Amino acid sequence: MIEGVKVKKLKIIPDERGRLMEILRKDDSLFEAFGQVYMTTCKPGFVKAWHFHHLQCDNFTCVKGIIRLMLYDDREGSKTQGESAEFLISLDDPMVVHIPKKVLHGFEAMGDEEAIVINTVTMPYNRAKPDEFRVDPFDNDIPVKWHGKKGW
Repeated sequence: MIEGVKVKKLKIIPDERGRLMEILRKDDSLFEAFGQVYMTTCKPGFVKAWHFHHLQCDNFTCVKGIIRLMLYDDREGSKTQGESAEFLISLDDPMVVHIPKKVLHGFEAMGDEEAIVINTVTMPYNRAKPDEFRVDPFDNDIPVKWHGKKGW
């Protein structure tokens, strides 16, 4: 496991009306701080990668469809520098993955439907000076290959 990455398996509570799933609580061991919650989607055949942050941590879960979340540790001096990790996240295998600062990450939709991802980040998005840095998903030295063909 990449240093600083934490995974929490989630429990879905169904009843006759539908389902409930707690994603992140402030008393969870992986909770650091609250910045904002946002939703993003990814269509089949697309890749949303690679990103990293200097200041914020992410907490990803998938609430519709299936995503392949990939992490790559490119942090200088990390015990796990050069390692990658893969997570398939869906309502059939629900989890939240805590992604530390400076760990490269990205995801792609698997299957035939648009995937919906909820991310609870530790800092609000700063439109004037975004804490988001990108690496081309295909033209890089990262030893991870995507199934999707269209990036960003």
